[in-house]
Amino acid sequence: MAMDVTFLGTGAAYPSPTRGASATVVRFEGESWLFDCGEGTQTQFMKSHLKAGRIAKIFITHLHGDHVFGLPGLLCTISLQSSPATNKLPVEIYGPLGLRSFLCRTLELSHSQLTFPWVVHELVPTPDQCPAEERKELSFVDGDKVSSEEAPGKTLRLDPLEDSYSLVDNSQFVVKAFRLFHRIPSFGFLVEEKPRPGKLNAQKLKELGVPPGPIYGRLKDGATVVLENGTTIFPSDVTEDPLPGRKVCILGDCSGIVGDGAAALCYGADLLVHEATLDDAQADKAKEHGHSTPRVAAEFAKLCKVKKLVLSHFSQRYKPAGQTGEGDVDVMELKRQAEEVLDGQEVVLAEDFMTIDIPMKKVTIVPPN
Repeated sequence: MAMDVTFLGTGAAYPSPTRGASATVVRFEGESWLFDCGEGTQTQFMKSHLKAGRIAKIFITHLHGDHVFGLPGLLCTISLQSSPATNKLPVEIYGPLGLRSFLCRTLELSHSQLTFPWVVHELVPTPDQCPAEERKELSFVDGDKVSSEEAPGKTLRLDPLEDSYSLVDNSQFVVKAFRLFHRIPSFGFLVEEKPRPGKLNAQKLKELGVPPGPIYGRLKDGATVVLENGTTIFPSDVTEDPLPGRKVCILGDCSGIVGDGAAALCYGADLLVHEATLDDAQADKAKEHGHSTPRVAAEFAKLCKVKKLVLSHFSQRYKPAGQTGEGDVDVMELKRQAEEVLDGQEVVLAEDFMTIDIPMKKVTIVPPN
């Protein structure tokens, strides 16, 4: 199964002619999952090879405008371009407490009606995810009336044992959220493919007298089979070890992580997308505004032993070589700073419309102690 990650917006604060506001798509088997939806994301979809109509799930890291202002417009455009279908599965939207209120009020005040089913699942943050002076009472959202088009969503709370939020658990993937520290509560997301069945040992099956046919499929699917002669064959007898699934981690804005859940979930990730809004020389300013530098991102990647680190969410002051003006900085400086921490391991600078393939794994990853 092919799996890739496409960056639709890699800039911070606002969209510019060279970088859109935050938006990233994880795609597999024709289905797309959108992570953040800054202003102008629907236009970025139109410029890309992706189709917005194939979005099945949306994950919002936090409620700052450059990560969520594009969501109502994108949903309305998808609605205009799609035909009503009574049997269509709802688009599931995950995000911090307050996201449902934001969407319901925006659609209500603009007299917008979506022609497809949708549902919002809200994550309840913990008080230590933002400065005390920035905390706001959000109890009012509990009284919001669900719109006529929206299905009732879930309220998701932190699992204290795993220090994470369980969002999706289907036949192919597990998605979990973990806590980050920012000016307002922010989250990161783990997308992990479930292990794939190992190959069947055809020679061993032949020795056991199993003819090619439906029995092979049943064993491959993990079912125990009893032959006509009474022999019981367990899948583990005739299959190789399962192949580990792929793992992608996408972090929202942050100056650090909260708790141990993030490091545990991101360990051994095939791809880690981490913000680096400012360079290391601006570390104090970055921390003051709840953001990271290349060093912060690289140190977390090193801790988690990730295979590939991708930096994104750059301040608009960082430009490609040859495009820098007064006050601008060559964006390659961010790459250099991160690679220095990672002892030369290559770091990727995200660009709008860049696509990164996530190849299948062949060996098992040893978990952390």
